[in-house]
Amino acid sequence: MYNSTVLHGRSKSRRIFLLFSLLIITSVSSFANDSDNSDARPPLAKSNQPLRVGVVGLVHTHVHWILGREEKGDITIVGIVEPNRELAKKYSEQHGFSMDLVFDSLEEMVAKTDPQAVTAFNTIYDHLETVKFCAPRGIHVMVEKPLAVNYEHAKEMASLARKHNIALLTNYESSWYPSAHEAYAQLNGAGTIGTPRKIVFHTGHQGPIEIGVNSEFLEWLIDPVMNGGGALTDFGCYGANISTWLLDGKTPTSVSCTTQQFKPEKYPKVEDEATIVLTYPETQVIIQASWNWPHAVKDMEIYGTSGSLRCPDGSTIISRQAGDNPEQPLTAVPLPEGKDDPFSLLAKVVLEQYELPAYDLSSLENNLVVMQILEAAKVSARTGKTIQWSEFFKED
Repeated sequence: MYNSTVLHGRSKSRRIFLLFSLLIITSVSSFANDSDNSDARPPLAKSNQPLRVGVVGLVHTHVHWILGREEKGDITIVGIVEPNRELAKKYSEQHGFSMDLVFDSLEEMVAKTDPQAVTAFNTIYDHLETVKFCAPRGIHVMVEKPLAVNYEHAKEMASLARKHNIALLTNYESSWYPSAHEAYAQLNGAGTIGTPRKIVFHTGHQGPIEIGVNSEFLEWLIDPVMNGGGALTDFGCYGANISTWLLDGKTPTSVSCTTQQFKPEKYPKVEDEATIVLTYPETQVIIQASWNWPHAVKDMEIYGTSGSLRCPDGSTIISRQAGDNPEQPLTAVPLPEGKDDPFSLLAKVVLEQYELPAYDLSSLENNLVVMQILEAAKVSARTGKTIQWSEFFKED
């Protein structure tokens, strides 16, 4: 027979234990609710997990950059969209990826692989459709330069990215040139060339046919609808991008452009030569874009009030002070790990919520200005008139 006093004591102990447990649960729940209502950011994704990336299109041959990239552990390609099975098979044999990764449509690839981000190596015209599909689903996007086929497309893409809070980055080969980054440092406090008065870009090559681009790339690269132009679009965007960065996001007061067609038998629908002149209150920028250079070239010259900088390639930078002073080589420091190629940057932005500096080379803000410059340049070339920025973009 149980002792009633003992039973009563045990019951009382259980009630105290249950009450104490309830208080703990309530306190934890209240703390969690308070945290949910705070302004704190959500926890960062674990950076030791690679970013799940889908590749959209193989028709832009810059895609070899990501397909042939050495394994760094920061991204993993989970799917590839390319309806041209022959092209996909050719690249799978070249780079060693399985054809099981290849899908006919973006819809199918996303449904089967659930990427966190995509890199667009389709036509420039198709960038908008890529963002239209990905943005509402929270999938981040990096496009190969330029941002869009025209400014109207660019504005719609930017609106979608901002509405759905996704990153929308633009990749240029020249964004990863140590020489360009050293020039930026020299212009922004580290150097002695003074106020930049003239910045000159030479960008281009012999021509896409002359250098032997494949038929899948050539088909849309020389189409004014799918590419938005010829040499002006293909190579004019580099100088527009870098100058916007160097000048901290300033927009020009005017844009003028002259285009020519030296090889109509090869490029009947688009210009193969373009010169863009941008005027700023204190600086003039000249962008020479061409499919007529005797060799490939991407260089930059900056002339300031007390000196100059010359970047003949991606790793070399040469300084010269005013007067009869000789040229002096500067050291172009390699970019830091994690910010040294486009896909490392994409992983950092998505997984670590890294915020790009204002008007960074890859940023949406910079590349909207690039599209404005290209748009104004096209109109100037077509009409033969200098475009006044404030009038042309007054609705923006």
